[in-house]
Amino acid sequence: MANVWTNLGTPPHGDRLEQLATSPQYELQRRRFVNALPVVDPPFVPTLVEWLRGGKNTAPTAPLPVETGIAERLATAPQDDLRVTWLGHSTTLVELDNVTLLTDPVWGDRASPWSNVGPQRFHAPPLDLEELPDIDAVIISHDHYDHLDAGTISRLAEQVPLFVTPLGVGSHLEYWGVAPDRIVELDWWGEYEVGGVRLVATPSRHFSGRAVLDRDKTLWAGWAMIGPRHRVYFSGDTGMFPGFAEIGERLGPFDIAMIESGAYNRLWADVHLGPEQAVQAFEAVRGKLLVPVHWGTFDLALHAWVEPAERILVAARTRDVAVAIPRPGESIEPGRPPAVVRWWPNVPWRTAQADPIVSSGLAGEPGREDPPSKSPRTLVAKP
Repeated sequence: MANVWTNLGTPPHGDRLEQLATSPQYELQRRRFVNALPVVDPPFVPTLVEWLRGGKNTAPTAPLPVETGIAERLATAPQDDLRVTWLGHSTTLVELDNVTLLTDPVWGDRASPWSNVGPQRFHAPPLDLEELPDIDAVIISHDHYDHLDAGTISRLAEQVPLFVTPLGVGSHLEYWGVAPDRIVELDWWGEYEVGGVRLVATPSRHFSGRAVLDRDKTLWAGWAMIGPRHRVYFSGDTGMFPGFAEIGERLGPFDIAMIESGAYNRLWADVHLGPEQAVQAFEAVRGKLLVPVHWGTFDLALHAWVEPAERILVAARTRDVAVAIPRPGESIEPGRPPAVVRWWPNVPWRTAQADPIVSSGLAGEPGREDPPSKSPRTLVAKP
């Protein structure tokens, strides 16, 4: 039980609350963060019924083809000073203009506060923590268990000089042993420079919390990593919202955009994109190469586990979007992206027409299949 309480972390308190209160995203009366475009919560009874019914093909039935020899590969610098290595779910190693960044590091076996209950990994981490190269900064998108793992943070606390998070998340990190002077917390559009690379916290449409009573006590965000030569975008978790266009205008274009593409459902379409909206978000932020993340590692929804990749390929082909879908542990260099190979098995999955994922509050019905286009649509909030 002691480990469970430790894994829960601790919400912001004391002096940290004063910093939160200055944020335009913070609702002082209810002491919580809010989305710029409100989220419609899933209805309780239909959602419960869906979970009780369960889904089909939601997890692999055979070992996945995890890449090996990663440490040796990482010992050689990327050819053009840009390389992204997918380590599973939203954990990526970003080597950008001589700076090495690690996003949402989760090495734990389960996305849960319990060691024997909750979503379990489909595969072991492709790289041991001890094999990581020197990390200049860890970047956290929000405090959900599949993005913020207490055991991993504790092991990295002395190894990594800097942790950059949205507002409030630093409270968890301190609780797990990260020194306060190694933590930087940012509001949306806030930025911090590491080795000449700007780390900019970007708006997203999601929520936060690790327990029953701490919903939205900390902020959620995406991240733009802007170097002298290259730019990378990481969406974090998000539903569709008009802010993607502003991110693209202010901070794009991006050589690589890592967009969350899994764990979606029509009942919670405001907090996850789904594959088709992921492609639209990629276009809106002015991405050049799409790398889907947030799929293929944990069973967090009711769709087939291969479905995000299959639907991303269909949507990308329809909209003439360049995409790379790496194996766990595979590295992507945009100057020479690998050909898309279906490394996942052939199992039944639902198409966008059979199960459309469309976020609420937007004009233009995002999420529907459109004719091929190189120009992103402008998404606006409904009045």
